[in-house]
Amino acid sequence: MALFSSNSHAAHSSKGSKKRKFLSDSRHHRHRSKIAYRDRLLRIIVWFVALSVAASFAIILGHLVWYGSSHLSWEFLTTDPQNAGREGGIASILVSTALILGVCLAVALPLGLGTAILLAEFTATNNLFSRLVRRSLDMLAGVPSIVFGLFGNAFFCVTLGLGFSILSGGLTLACMVLPILIRSIEEGLRAVPEEYRLGAASLGISRTSTLIHLLLPAAVPSLVAGLILGVGRVIAETAALIYTSGYVDRTPTSLFDSGRALSLHIYELSMNVPGGDDNAYASAVILVIFILLINTTAIYLGKQWHDRSLQQ
Repeated sequence: MALFSSNSHAAHSSKGSKKRKFLSDSRHHRHRSKIAYRDRLLRIIVWFVALSVAASFAIILGHLVWYGSSHLSWEFLTTDPQNAGREGGIASILVSTALILGVCLAVALPLGLGTAILLAEFTATNNLFSRLVRRSLDMLAGVPSIVFGLFGNAFFCVTLGLGFSILSGGLTLACMVLPILIRSIEEGLRAVPEEYRLGAASLGISRTSTLIHLLLPAAVPSLVAGLILGVGRVIAETAALIYTSGYVDRTPTSLFDSGRALSLHIYELSMNVPGGDDNAYASAVILVIFILLINTTAIYLGKQWHDRSLQQ
């Protein structure tokens, strides 16, 4: 009887164990199905967002090319605007744009690189000074461009006596792009593994050589990203240049002469010049091509510098 009871208990125990295992497998299967369903849903959302962004860009670019490509020609690029921009080309506008961009980068790049190196390599993360500088940069990055324009007009045009000029416009844009550039390079330098610095120090390599040959090449992607974002904002800027570089559409003879940037030319043709839409669309196409060329060149040069530094 005892034997029968023991066997019966074992059978019940075995049956209960199988039931628990079945329930556990079932829960595990449902849990895995739920995870797979969430992964598929997340993948669909990510693809939908990415395709929406790409489609938006394609629609905008297609619209510009559709209305502007018929007016593009070599003559359009090499002649000055006539009849308030309704006729002629954009040669003087391109010269002014290139000069403003050159002044901006010549000032912003060394200042941005030096400040980023100071914050990332020579000050502690929680240092009061570095925290104040970072907070100030973050606030400046969100300031509307029209405010920078008013500041540039008051400080560069009036206080320093530069007037409406290429120099005033370029310096104002440098103030705008500095926060983006500094924060991008600083984050890139901080992302470099600490083993790079410790390994270089253990080999007796100076801090300057470590910075030039190890840290900066490793931070090139962030530097290029900051440069692209900054140049994109600068070259498409309108509000800040209205108060600093002026409206004049002739070819500037010096950095102290007034000049009209390409973005400002597009705004002027589309808003204030009746019959100027065709040249505005053509100028917008040139602006997009200009931005693509600068971005591609920056990425190519950054990659070349990175590869060359690794080979040394």
